[in-house]
Amino acid sequence: MKLTQHLLLPAALFAAAIAPASAAVVQEGQGYSYGAPNGGPLSFADLIEEVSPAVVSIEARTPPGERSGPDLSELPPQMREFFERFGGAPDRSQQRERRSQGSGFFISADGYVVTNNHVIDGAEDITVGLSDGRDFQAEIVGTDPETDLALLRVDADVEFDFVELERDLEIRVGDWVVAMGNPFGLGGSATTGIISAMGRQIGPAQAYTDFLQTDASINRGNSGGPMFDLNGNVVGVNSAIISPTGGNVGIGFAIPSDLAAQIIDQLIDNGEVRRGYLGVSPGDLTDELKDAMGLGADVEGALINQVLAGTPAEDAGLENGDVVLEVNGRAVEDARELTRIIGAIPPNETVRLRILRDERERTIRVTLAERPGQDETPAGPALEPGQLSMFGMVLEAPDEEDRERLELGDRGLVVASVEPGSEAASKGLRPGDAILEAGGRDVRTPEDFRDAAEDARARGRQALLVFVGGQGGQRRYAALELPDEE
Repeated sequence: MKLTQHLLLPAALFAAAIAPASAAVVQEGQGYSYGAPNGGPLSFADLIEEVSPAVVSIEARTPPGERSGPDLSELPPQMREFFERFGGAPDRSQQRERRSQGSGFFISADGYVVTNNHVIDGAEDITVGLSDGRDFQAEIVGTDPETDLALLRVDADVEFDFVELERDLEIRVGDWVVAMGNPFGLGGSATTGIISAMGRQIGPAQAYTDFLQTDASINRGNSGGPMFDLNGNVVGVNSAIISPTGGNVGIGFAIPSDLAAQIIDQLIDNGEVRRGYLGVSPGDLTDELKDAMGLGADVEGALINQVLAGTPAEDAGLENGDVVLEVNGRAVEDARELTRIIGAIPPNETVRLRILRDERERTIRVTLAERPGQDETPAGPALEPGQLSMFGMVLEAPDEEDRERLELGDRGLVVASVEPGSEAASKGLRPGDAILEAGGRDVRTPEDFRDAAEDARARGRQALLVFVGGQGGQRRYAALELPDEE
């Protein structure tokens, strides 16, 4: 008896057995045909063929010395290995030209190309490759590191195929998407999947972006490529992955197209993004804070930890301890959303804030300023004797309670406040943390910290390495990027 005889199935059952799990099997007369899953096509070929000419590969050449990362020579060997793999590169990278590969897509016939900022950051030569094999040089029109978006322009006597960013985004978890790009430099590739989640927050450095999460395969080189819905509209810009191996594990992130459209419009009009600035240090309204403030458990908003001196918030009369409930009638759920809402409003515009103060609601009007750049010193906060403001945070000497809480011993400076969107915030520093070391040396006074930063700059360092103490005795290293001028 042959083994295969045991595997024989009636024709109908065999057809059902080999059908893809997500496909619908429809009987027609004596045979079977296969339909697409609800809402999805049997093939994505027509869609991919239609949009592929607008998708490009990008090669960016960065001269030696640019984006070389912090010096790691003062780190213990095991920490140096960790930072080399995940956080930066050693100094020898300064001697090499760096070439990065990514993806992008045309959004106009006259050559505007959208990609990620990290693909072209620091580049002096950018090549855009089309699906038909043609290459063009591109120039940077503008960038927005806060959302990791960049706009390029190809100046050529050519009408390019292009696609459009979906401005009225109505995508849902479970909807089909197609991610396209240039993974690992292989050239145009397409992968499919669904929207796995929405509103993802993947780090303090991305304060202005709630990402779309997808299981469509996104790998290195896909950064900056488009994510399409089934109508051929761009619903996201591929930006990041989470992976313990560096390869795709089904967790990719894309910048939502409606946010991308807002940013790209500003880059086309002004070459830069201008964000509104309120001038507060906000915090989340936790259950413990609600109870201590006598607020109901259902109250949502952003707590103002500190009103910065010389800012619109101070001018308008906002106070420490106020809770922002709404901005222009839009509900505020937490500190991150307050930052995002204010940042989306143009400078010099007057906004209406509904706040809670002393358990009573009030309405305050504030005329926003322009948010200071990361290399600028923000207005405020007003420093008290013994305080230091650098990297967007205020440092001060710890008191006895701080020393016991953070197990500091006789060293360390406490982080009194952190400016949203600052370098300190982007590296995860929070009020209540402590800086124990800077540049490999213990810090005990603000002068120690300032001297360490100046010494790092004098030695040609790109960043200041600090040793951070957090709650519960946790310790970690962070590299604070040094601006050109402090």
